[in-house]
Parts: sequence; C-alpha cells; structure tokens
Amino acid sequence: MLYSTFFLSLLASAASAALTDSSLEKHVGSLALSSSFNPIKDAYWTGYPHHRRTPFAVSPDGKSAYLAYLDASETGVHVQQVDPSTFAAVGTATTVSGGKEAGGLVAHNDGFALLTNEALPSGTANAPAGSTPVPVMYRFTSGQQTWKTFLAGPGINADFGLAATPDINGDLAYSEAAGMYGAYFVITAYTGEAAGHFGDSIQYVNKEGKLQTIEGASSSWGCSHNTGIAFEAADSVPFASICAEDQGAIWLNTKTQSMNGVKISNENVTNGASNEAMGGMSGSYSGLARFIDSSAYIFTWVSRGAKDLTVNDWLGAPFTHAVNRTNNRNVAIAQFSDKNTLVGSEASATIGAADGDSQVNWITTGTADCSNAHVATFDKTNALVTWEEIANPTCDFISMGCKGAYTGSYFQLVNAGVKVGSPIKSTDTYVAGDMVTMSDGRICWPYVDMNWTLDGPVESPASVTKISFACVKIDGTAATTSTSAAPSSATADAISSSVVKPVSSTVQPASSPAQPTTTDSPVSTIPVTTSVPTSAPAPVEDTGSTLPSFELASSGAVPAPTLATSTVESSGQGFPRPTGTGGFGGFETKVRPTPTPLV
Repeated sequence: MLYSTFFLSLLASAASAALTDSSLEKHVGSLALSSSFNPIKDAYWTGYPHHRRTPFAVSPDGKSAYLAYLDASETGVHVQQVDPSTFAAVGTATTVSGGKEAGGLVAHNDGFALLTNEALPSGTANAPAGSTPVPVMYRFTSGQQTWKTFLAGPGINADFGLAATPDINGDLAYSEAAGMYGAYFVITAYTGEAAGHFGDSIQYVNKEGKLQTIEGASSSWGCSHNTGIAFEAADSVPFASICAEDQGAIWLNTKTQSMNGVKISNENVTNGASNEAMGGMSGSYSGLARFIDSSAYIFTWVSRGAKDLTVNDWLGAPFTHAVNRTNNRNVAIAQFSDKNTLVGSEASATIGAADGDSQVNWITTGTADCSNAHVATFDKTNALVTWEEIANPTCDFISMGCKGAYTGSYFQLVNAGVKVGSPIKSTDTYVAGDMVTMSDGRICWPYVDMNWTLDGPVESPASVTKISFACVKIDGTAATTSTSAAPSSATADAISSSVVKPVSSTVQPASSPAQPTTTDSPVSTIPVTTSVPTSAPAPVEDTGSTLPSFELASSGAVPAPTLATSTVESSGQGFPRPTGTGGFGGFETKVRPTPTPLV
C-alpha cells in the first residue's frame, strides 16, 4: 500500500473514538460498469456462496482509484478508473482479454498493475493441458500496456516443475521503497515430482517488469493450500506473508515462505481445507494490513479454536493436530511489530496440551458463525476489522464453511490490539473487495447492492452492472451523500481487552447429508437470481502422481478427526523441506469424513 506525505500527515492526529452508526457511509450503485459482473463465487467443495472479489486500489497521491472485475462471461478482466470522492467512473475501462480472475491490483499515479491468470495461446510449448491458466502481471501507464510478465508456466521454475494457477486465491502488493511488486498465489504443478498437486508460490517483479529470483524471498513451492493467503508489502523483500495450510496451523512465513516459521494459530483442518480462515475461494485479500507510517502489521482470520493437541502423524513432531473447540468460527486478530515478529506468544506446539488457543486475541466469542473477515488500518494504531455472521449456523463440513440465515456484517474498531466500543452492524453492506485507506482518512471498499444470503449453494447467478462503495471514518462523521448504517446489534459479545479463551458453544447435530441437496435454501439476490445444484461441486481430481519423501515427513496418514467416513474427497498433503525453507503440498484422493457433532 502506498501513502503520500500529505496523507500521512492527515492521519497523524486520528483519535480512538468508538464507531457509531453514522461512521458508515454508503455510495449505492455509484459505479456504472461497462460490462456485466457476476458477484458470487461458489466455495470449494461446499458450493456455498462467497463474494467474488473486486480488487480496489488508490494511487499514492490519492487523486485516482481503480477497480478490477471479471466479466460475467469470464472472458476478460476489466479495470475501471474511479473517482475517489464520488466513486463514479472516470474515462473508459481497460480490458485484459482472456483474464480469468481479478487477482490483485496496485494503483499508481500514472496507471495500475494487475494480477490475473490466463490460458496460453494454442500451440505454446510446455503449456499446461486443457488451457489451464497461468498467473500473469500487467502494467498499464496512461492507458497503455507497458509490460506483461508471466509468473509461472513454461520456463519458470523449471528445475522444480512447471506450474499453473486454476484459481489465484492470492494477492498483489507493491513497495516503492523496495522498487518491487510481490505476488502470492496458489499453484498446481503440471510437470516434475509435484505434478497434480497444489501448493503456493511467491514471486517478485521489478518496476521494469522483470521477474526476479531472490534468495530467501522468492518461492517456487510453499504451503500446502486450499485457499488461505495473506500478503502485504514491506520496505524490502521479502514482503510480509501468512498462509493457512491444511496440516494444522496458520503461519507467519515471511522468512520461510513455507508451512513453518512463526505459528500464529493451531487449527483443526482436513486435507485441502482450513476453515476458510482467510476467506476461502476469492477471499484472500485485506486479511493482513500494515499500520500507516509504521513497520507493524495486523492480521485477522476466523477460527474454531483449538484444544487437545496431538502429534501430526504425517509430518511428525513438533507439528500438531488439534480438535475444534467450537463448531462455529469466531473472529481473531494478531499483531506483528514488524514483518517477522509476532506480538505475544506463538501458538502451542506442545504435544498433549489440552489448550491450543490460549494465545489467541478474540474479537468475537459465542455461537454465531463468522466469515469473510478483513482488516484495514486508519493510522499507526487504529484498525477496522469486519466480518459477516450467521446467528444459527449449520456447520456440516469439517474445516470448511457453514450455512444459515445471514444476520449482518459487523465493523469493529481496534486500537493497539484492543476492541474500542461495540461493533456497528449493517444488513445491506458487505465487503467484496479490497479495503483501502483513502487520502482523507476513510477506509473504503467495493460491494454489490443485493439481498445477500448464506443459506446454501448457488449456481449460475445473473449479472449486475453497478458496483457500490462503502466507507468508515474513524471520527464517526459521514459524507452528506451517504446513508446511515442499520442499528448496532448486541449479537457480538463484549470481551475483555486482554487475551480471551474461546467460549464453548452448543453444537447442532449434523443432520444434513454429506453433500448439499435441493432441500437447501437458494441464495436470493437483487438483481441476482440463483438456483440450487443437486450436489456440491466435484473436488479437484488427483492425477495419481507419487509424492516424494522428505526427512521430516513420516509415512503415516493424516489423522482423521473423530468422524465416520464415507464419500471420497480431493485432499491436500504438505511437507516441509528438510532445510525448513520450503514445502511441498498437493491434492490426493482420500476418504472424506462424514460430519458428526463436535464436542
């Protein structure tokens, strides 16, 4: 994130006043799109609805902003300049034909940089099969393409194995101090020993568009992933990075770029899934934010808590397996004094420990399921944490999302890691794109004005042609053109300013079948129309490749959470390299647990 000197001076005097209903302003339908947009992305395996990301960025001088979105036809990505005051369109959109995902956006004073993925031209040597897209960066200056740089695919990291990116599930960041772009994204290998498996990659590109290989920063293969990445710029490479892997933890992996480093949280996971801790499909944005004019960061995620630590039989000690403390997910935060250093204690690695989450700083507690957590910073100490809730969730899938009636989005002010006042609530405002600190001190983000529901899977929603924006200002005042938020809700529990242990919740019996059926309520949107599939999306197919062995990996299978087994699921395995500087992950066909009540 880039900030001007003028911008920093505006924020230097910000106070820690609690938010009020008038703190939230809305610019409904302010941005008319030149092409239609599908606002819903179905989640991996469950098919539950997620907001399809619309990357949003503001220039360092604060005079221009840009929004990127995938065309509803999924044949191109459009980048529209936006007036940062009115959030109306400025000029005509720039189209990147063939783009399959709006995966990240950086705004400059003279244009923008975009992270997307696209299929290689037919006949390209060593291209992935089936037109599987590969990640690529574009730089546009004054409306013209300056350069284009591929981040994976033919000729890139060939010694390890060539990789593609069916879904980016990552982010793009830029540091003026370092003169470098960084991109963190999910990959699948299509050559080499890792072929058919899923991991992640961190790549750096300089201002001239040249891909860099930087020891201790670039990564050809890191965490075993489904969909959990957080990434933010630093004054030098490597940038700050966090991954939610599918072996039992969330890691600050700035130094390692792998599934080790500083353990932020123990998590009960299953192969290929980690509770959608950082948003899940289309959700890896605005999970990690740098405080303004500071080297410190804040991170938010959702978690079911952790207890009863046992050894991870696949990786061996000190890697752990944990049992969920609650069936629903609550919102947590962690702070870092710099890109490498956690404030407070790491998550426990003690085998046999009954308590695996005593270090967690909880923003919410209770029985409501929380999802779509994001964070942005106002100044050196104040941050805005937001999430969505289901008051009475049904959580049938181990380590995945929940369903139920959507009961609101919440916006909580946090100062120096402590909640300030109660959260404000809105039932018609959501976070569906990057949260950006504007030059006037507001935190703003894009969303689609619709009747959002989280009741069940969605298929083939209709498209929309307008994007709305919402902003929060720390002093509680809103622009005269805004509308006020819905009244605050008491559903978010008040917790003490110290670290709080998660509260056990009453768990609903898992009465639903292993896959969603037509009895699930469809998502209804305005003007989006939806229908419900008869089953969840098919999992990623395993290619039958053989996993290489490493010294730290044992031969045992990942222990199944105390659940019965039934249908087959595509799943992931991850292994730290013997040097501790990398990892190997992938999807393998395993027996999928049938949900039963957690205790």
